[in-house]
Amino acid sequence: MNAGGQSKDIDSTRKRRKTKTKNKRKRSKSSDDGCHFDDDASEPSRKKSKKEKKRRKGERRKLKLPDDVVFKKSKKKKRERRESDNREDSHGNDNPNKLEEKESFFSFEYQHILAPMVGASELAFRLLCRKYGATLSYTPMMSASQFVNEARAFIKNGQSNLDIGKLNICEFQTIPQDRPLVAHFSANNPEDFATAAKLVESCCDAVDLNLGCPQRTAYLGHFGSYMLGDSDRQLVLDIVRAASKAVSIPIFVKIRLLDTIEETINLCRQLRDAGASLIAIHARYRASWERIGPGARDGPALLDQVSLVKQVMPNFPIISNGNVITYSDVVENKKMTGANGIMSAEGILNNPALYLPRLGDGDKDGDREVSVPTLSSLHNSDGPNKKQQKVIRKLQKKLREIEAIEKKVKDSGDESINSDQRSKLQAKSKIQTQLNGLNDSSSQSSRSKSPKSVLKSQTSVKLSELFKTANNKVLLAREYLSLVRLYPVKIRSVVFHTRRMCKDLLEKYQLLEECVASTTIDEVDAVLSKCEQYVKHPDRFQYDQHKAAREKEALAHRHREEGKRKAYEARMMRKAKREGLADLEHYLRIGAEVPTVEIVKKLKAAHKEERLATWKKDHSQHCMPYHLDDGGCKRDRTCAFLHVEAKDGNKFVEDDEVAG
Repeated sequence: MNAGGQSKDIDSTRKRRKTKTKNKRKRSKSSDDGCHFDDDASEPSRKKSKKEKKRRKGERRKLKLPDDVVFKKSKKKKRERRESDNREDSHGNDNPNKLEEKESFFSFEYQHILAPMVGASELAFRLLCRKYGATLSYTPMMSASQFVNEARAFIKNGQSNLDIGKLNICEFQTIPQDRPLVAHFSANNPEDFATAAKLVESCCDAVDLNLGCPQRTAYLGHFGSYMLGDSDRQLVLDIVRAASKAVSIPIFVKIRLLDTIEETINLCRQLRDAGASLIAIHARYRASWERIGPGARDGPALLDQVSLVKQVMPNFPIISNGNVITYSDVVENKKMTGANGIMSAEGILNNPALYLPRLGDGDKDGDREVSVPTLSSLHNSDGPNKKQQKVIRKLQKKLREIEAIEKKVKDSGDESINSDQRSKLQAKSKIQTQLNGLNDSSSQSSRSKSPKSVLKSQTSVKLSELFKTANNKVLLAREYLSLVRLYPVKIRSVVFHTRRMCKDLLEKYQLLEECVASTTIDEVDAVLSKCEQYVKHPDRFQYDQHKAAREKEALAHRHREEGKRKAYEARMMRKAKREGLADLEHYLRIGAEVPTVEIVKKLKAAHKEERLATWKKDHSQHCMPYHLDDGGCKRDRTCAFLHVEAKDGNKFVEDDEVAG
């Protein structure tokens, strides 16, 4: 071969090598940009430049995310992730290895949500909020174990699972128009939660686990946000997993933020993998006994952390809860967090029509027709009426007492019972016959009614009419009272809602004290009538200086009483600190044991000295009058001691405050 030929071969070889190197670099660059090439997975990746490393390190520090979330991925894994995210939205999932979800996730709308509130999100208030824009509602928090025990007693005596929503078990009531609905439970036992979910499956659209309640009763009962620690993580996942397997409807979870964003993200992923279909995040930190620190109870919610969770889990439904007072807050929070829906508690208590603007503008779209269901009485729709329910409950209670006596005879012999207990045993067959008769009559009444009487047709109203009522708080409160007459609730809840809806008017016309003192719906209605008259005829109202002074003193007294509990807790924690105890809550646990139903019954029959000695020894942090006095505790929420229902196994019911 001549020299010229050699030169050409060398040039050709160099050219091929250069082209090969150039294509190689091009493939690496394209792979980083998200383009797909069939590169060998084992091919060593090109080293990142110092500038690129520095940029990514800065992003990691800024977002405070775990390394494995964004940056510690091979090119092959990055390509898989991009391909998954670029698929059709109806087949998206933030984890390619998990089952794919539909874009809408559920068959019902869940963007505008009424939060679960103890003693506040009852049936009447849910229906009011639904009419004025809420698309999904949660029940108040219910104890799963208590619900299961009470429901079993009803079912054992002839009731069907389909009647669960009408029997007022743990104050759980619902009707066909109350949908979509989420049944909200506290639980610390997988079997209880799964069983409760199975019981309500036919009358709700999802079941929710409370992991957000910050109250001290949750600490004592070991549920809510006090289960978010590492020591309970496996238990929590087992609870979610058990319910997910037990029912066909979705399992939701409501949580609070953990100490770091990394921990919160990890928790959400674990809940998702255990079977949760949706997670609602109350964007404040989980509670400790002393409830100190940013976001523990007060202050703005940390919505930026919800946003980070949503960024990491873009194709899993996340609900944001916190910082919502007006509808503009709803819009801004959804835009800021990227959440799939917004949940409101405090904002919607003040204004049940919080979500109404989503239907349109009251002025521009006032003539638009909006469908509103025509409601029927809960007790006329199906099942036993209120009076029958009361009789049935009394008879069932007697049967439970007889069963306890029979057990006692079996264990200790016939001589262990007294004459009164023997007479109860003899009356068993009579009580059972009476109970069966009531159940039969109620079931016949149920079958005799046509389906149309249960769910009446919807009616249409103009949007302008809804805005007219929504803008008049007295009219809105009156509509709530009309719903309460159909679907009864404790008068405490009626007063609470009326006070929240009409607070400005009640304070302006010095009627707040009168409203709080009301003991019937008619008395609350009378207070609203006074408000209405003063609004129409302002000259009729005369400011009462003496009444104002009394109200001011009563408020100051309440603050002093509420401060006593905090002062006691602070003293106990300082004492533990002085003594060098690692557990600063040591003394707060002494006397914190919740009395059982049996203990309360026994102490009520005991002498005063024995009663006081036992209480001081075992239950000193709990209010003795609340449990033992016929009238209960007169101080109510201002009492420095704990007000917790007596337990039977692991039963806890909270009636006094909004929770979660």
